[in-house]
Amino acid sequence: MRLDRITSNPKRMNGQPCIRNLRLTVRRVIELLAIYPNREELHQEFPELEDEDIQQALIFVSSYLDDRIIELSNRYEAVA
Repeated sequence: MRLDRITSNPKRMNGQPCIRNLRLTVRRVIELLAIYPNREELHQEFPELEDEDIQQALIFVSSYLDDRIIELSNRYEAVA
């Protein structure tokens, strides 16, 4: 898949990957997905953000993750 909505310009946002040359970084989009689990609310707050932008941001970020197993500490388990 071609990520044509992800742009990078050294003179904008310190060269961080952005959405369509907007001042909205891929990192910020991922943070917004965590903050706004309801997509309708997200679109109300950021009307310039399109579903295709979100999809490409997720694909871009996932390409930086590799398939390795990381042991997690059990001390953060919820107690029922």
